[in-house]
Amino acid sequence: MFYVYIVQSNSLKSFYTGMTVDIDRRLAEHNGHHKSTRTTLILSDYELIFCQIVDSRLEARQLEEFLKSGYGREVRDEIIGSMGQ
Repeated sequence: MFYVYIVQSNSLKSFYTGMTVDIDRRLAEHNGHHKSTRTTLILSDYELIFCQIVDSRLEARQLEEFLKSGYGREVRDEIIGSMGQ
């Protein structure tokens, strides 16, 4: 089981999209200034706003790449908007 997720910085209102096998550990890494989170290293106020479970690493990677692509960012923004963000 793999998780594709979006976290939001409450202070900057910026978003990060990623994938993991352990969503709780990964969120703690984002908020704990862990060296594996270079992109989110400077802040520690990330909140999980979206998470989708998929069966395989390939599916997770494809969904993550899609959400980071041109059209995928539009879909991501619709997801975020529908959540009142």
